[in-house]
Amino acid sequence: MPGPEDFDFDLPPEQVAQHPSARRGDARLLVLSAPGADPPWHHSHARELPRWLPAGALVVVNDSRVVPARIFLDCKDRKFELLVCDPRPGQTAGATFTAWVRGARRLRPGDELTADNFACRFLGQDSTDPRARRFEITGGELLPSLTAAGQIPLPPYIRRQADAADVDRYQTLYADSPGSVAAPTAGLHWEPDVLAALDLVKITLHVGPGTFLPMEAADVRDHRVGAEHAEISADAATRILAARRDGRPIVAVGTTATRALEAVAAANDGELRDYAGPVDLVITPGHRFRIVDHLVTNFHLPRSSLLMLVCSLGGRERVLAAYREAVRAGYRFYSYGDCMLVSRA
Repeated sequence: MPGPEDFDFDLPPEQVAQHPSARRGDARLLVLSAPGADPPWHHSHARELPRWLPAGALVVVNDSRVVPARIFLDCKDRKFELLVCDPRPGQTAGATFTAWVRGARRLRPGDELTADNFACRFLGQDSTDPRARRFEITGGELLPSLTAAGQIPLPPYIRRQADAADVDRYQTLYADSPGSVAAPTAGLHWEPDVLAALDLVKITLHVGPGTFLPMEAADVRDHRVGAEHAEISADAATRILAARRDGRPIVAVGTTATRALEAVAAANDGELRDYAGPVDLVITPGHRFRIVDHLVTNFHLPRSSLLMLVCSLGGRERVLAAYREAVRAGYRFYSYGDCMLVSRA
């Protein structure tokens, strides 16, 4: 089994995008040709996506909405920065939530943390995620408090504070379901005219902070990103299954949509069905893709589970060669960067 070093590449720091493109459709699109084809790729732009998709494609997008999940709470004359891992509507007094906490070693079980119209009690370390801490809400409601006082949690490789422009640009145009702490970034590029030209199905996967973690396990099969909440409606499952029966290609926009589809199918003998609950699938080389034929995705971190997923679908050597071409051609990387279209190898 490959190790993290097998999903590495050299990237000049100046190619890490710090701001979005001027317009969503201005992002560049690297289209990988079919395996063995010449030339191996084509350079294009995001607004031209429909011309590159296979005929009859059904496009699956993740409609999760980013929550301003970074919030500062007061406790014992100190301020603690919390990145809430699992923000959901309806979390009121008595409910628990988890968060990554800057300065967590200073907290003791029973400590009360407060902000305007919100209070919670520190319970201790989370039992499943060693990076997270667990809290019980003692006053107010979590999601409205984050909306009122929280900040958009830009990824750590964007070396600036979120500003007013990020409130709009760090969301997809079809973001409907609040619950993510990171954007499903492959969807950031699509403008209304492009979306109108696609046959779309919406599903949901709420992205947790584990998406930022590098792979540190010697065996990539041991890497974990934490459970994330997914929802696939009966209508969405029916449409996707019907498309597969008709031989239509399934295009996932983003690794998050891919993980949701593949996790639910893997748990049901390859069949997709309606579902609402946690998924924790990490796709490694050798994964049998049951639903996804093509993937639209941004360019990911070296040694990351997201890059490993793309390599698992498109073939490691083929995808890494495309990454080297993207570096050579000056593409912009990561959340606010450019994107690629890759088909199953």
